[in-house]
Amino acid sequence: MKIVVIGGTGLIGSKLVKHLRDGGHEVVAAAPGTGVNTITREGLAEAMDKAQVVVDVANAPVWEDKAVLEFFEASGRNLMAAEAAAGVRHHVALSIVGSERLPDNGYFRAKVAQEDLIKASGIPYTILRATQFFEFVGGIAQSATTGEEIRLSPALIQPIASDDVAAALADVAVAPPLNGTVEVAGPEAIPLDELVRRFLRLTQDPRKVVPDVHARYFGAVLDDQSLTPGRNPRIGANRFDDWLGRQVAH
Repeated sequence: MKIVVIGGTGLIGSKLVKHLRDGGHEVVAAAPGTGVNTITREGLAEAMDKAQVVVDVANAPVWEDKAVLEFFEASGRNLMAAEAAAGVRHHVALSIVGSERLPDNGYFRAKVAQEDLIKASGIPYTILRATQFFEFVGGIAQSATTGEEIRLSPALIQPIASDDVAAALADVAVAPPLNGTVEVAGPEAIPLDELVRRFLRLTQDPRKVVPDVHARYFGAVLDDQSLTPGRNPRIGANRFDDWLGRQVAH
């Protein structure tokens, strides 16, 4: 099976490409660096030729609200048109658990717009929504730091290892399209402030975490349902403390 991975050189994409190639599939790792650009359409038609499945794990290169929305809308429209022309039979997209629940976050709004384009395209699809990745916990801490203090919501989060996200995407990519959405999350729901506290402890970081129910998460106020999955999500194998222990050891 020929599978095109949009964003195939990034954190998730590179892991997914390996999974799929190990499974015996012909895989195109599509990214600007490999000559495929979903905004300019450079190389897009060539990459899609004879492809049966496209998996979109591309990330926006910017975080400003308007630019992120424009990226996902332009990329989505160009992808859908190229896939329709090539007769692609299954479009898979990686999205975020809770996107529609946090409209104050511009990135989440853009992901909802991307999902809407996919659903309206007429191409059979599966959307896999994942919770926040373990790899970004350090960035969350940094974004909430003032001096030596980190103010974070105590709302629950259920983060996941990127390896587990890639494994779930690989399974979805070779399965029939669901024309629906599935969720994947880590094995443990943890208050966000406690998650970062564990990260600091294991990395021997002296900053202090202060719980604050009003603290914003990239612009949004959280509750226990904001960043946690609904019923019957797929659950990743890696626990945060075990994963972080391996990162620190390396």
